[in-house]
Amino acid sequence: MSNASPLLEIEDTSIFFQVGNQGFSRNSNLIKAVDRVSLKLYKGEAVGLVGESGCGKTTLARGVLKLVDLTGGSISFNGRDISNLKGSNLKNYRSKVAAVFQDPFSSLNPRMTSGKTISEVLQVHNYTGNINGRAIELLELCGLQARFFNLYPHQMSGGQRQRVCIARALAIEPDLIVCDEAVSALDVSIQAQIINLLAELQRKLNLTYLFIGHDLSVVRHLCDRVAVMYLGKIVEQAPSEELFSNPLHPYTRALIDAVPTPDPQKEMHRTIKPLKGEPPSAMNPPTGCVFHPRCSIKLPKCTTEVPQVSDVPSDHLAACFAVNTIETRN
Repeated sequence: MSNASPLLEIEDTSIFFQVGNQGFSRNSNLIKAVDRVSLKLYKGEAVGLVGESGCGKTTLARGVLKLVDLTGGSISFNGRDISNLKGSNLKNYRSKVAAVFQDPFSSLNPRMTSGKTISEVLQVHNYTGNINGRAIELLELCGLQARFFNLYPHQMSGGQRQRVCIARALAIEPDLIVCDEAVSALDVSIQAQIINLLAELQRKLNLTYLFIGHDLSVVRHLCDRVAVMYLGKIVEQAPSEELFSNPLHPYTRALIDAVPTPDPQKEMHRTIKPLKGEPPSAMNPPTGCVFHPRCSIKLPKCTTEVPQVSDVPSDHLAACFAVNTIETRN
């Protein structure tokens, strides 16, 4: 994987938002939603992005989708910098990158049938074949019968609506799909069906996913690699099974420890050490390591120096000065 060129490369990317009307000056109040993040996605893999609400996951996804401008750094797709694309170049990029959002009901136009929703995408991107026939093919590919072509969003369940959203995303035959909490608004049983559908489509179509989620069990099931984000920064990256079996960063360990086990007896006797305090404000982040106010193993330099992501080992990256003091899990 490391010898191949990445499909998507996020390099030292920052996305800040101004509070007030002072402009981007030293005296401005800035929300540092994404702060110097780097991440690579390779063709055909699913990369999970996890972290608490407000950590910057969705903002980073919006940067990839060109829905917000970057403050610094760059994002490259197939080796081409897309940070400043406009006009026809931007349209061409958006013909290769699709999105599936959290709430399928608000993602769909209530005045349009499923068929019209998908057909519109095909028309915008100059599909030359039978548009209605192709829309039905996409619905069937996503597990919906042809009769759904004429149904409106209010006539479908949440899981069915999300399948329509996935079919719409597939209409442009994308290389990359950004899934922003794509199953969190669904019932648990329906979540499993949608995740299995995404996995099946990935195998069939060689899709690449940037999958944003809160449910770590879902992320573990679908994703090949996982990146953990805290207060605008990525603090750990690793292959999925490696991260869940051997988390190195104390924040990652806290996230995994918070996941309940399916065995009630084990759950009753499990010792959980919850994180203390609340996440700091992205408008006034702590000096040094952004996690140090809540960290139980911090070192003196954690309060003044910013840890960089380092190889621990080669395919497991953690931004933590104290990582070597953490007992490795078996």
